[in-house]
Amino acid sequence: MRWPLPASVALVVGVAGCAGHDRLTTVDSRAETVGHQRLRADATGGSGQVEAYTLKPSEGYRMPQLYAAPDPVLGERDPRRELPPTTVCLQVVVSADGAVERSVPVSDRSECIAGAATENRVLVEAAQEAVAMWRYSPAAVCHFAAGHAPADRSDCRDAERVEPVAVSLFYAFTFEIVHGQHTVKTR
Repeated sequence: MRWPLPASVALVVGVAGCAGHDRLTTVDSRAETVGHQRLRADATGGSGQVEAYTLKPSEGYRMPQLYAAPDPVLGERDPRRELPPTTVCLQVVVSADGAVERSVPVSDRSECIAGAATENRVLVEAAQEAVAMWRYSPAAVCHFAAGHAPADRSDCRDAERVEPVAVSLFYAFTFEIVHGQHTVKTR
């Protein structure tokens, strides 16, 4: 089973150019009063710009659902015979159609710092190659009739309109090599 680290999400729409260096604030998507971030395209055609977005009482948010997710494979590119559990992290941008648009290494969190080490670059590359093949049922903002939002606003079934949106998710990959055998766990 895979899930974002932590269970958080930032809404991203209208991404223009490469926004890989933009910092997105993640928010706990389980809260009813979640304040999302949207990226809007820069008028000059450059990278996006973060814009605060708060769900209205008649709106809900449906998390993306991962349905195809091959695990990272190191293969022969990592010659180490031993590696203690080593965690690297990625920020994964999932487009409004559920495809992975890009992934960016994250090393500014204590649990992710190993990804910044040169000797672990191969781990980051393996994780990025794997997530590039991942597919999701897209995230969406559910627009309900005024005054008719259900108690569970994460279910878009009764919505008047469903707006697929891009999201940014964080994942942690813990690699381990014991006697030349590679394993990886995804959180």
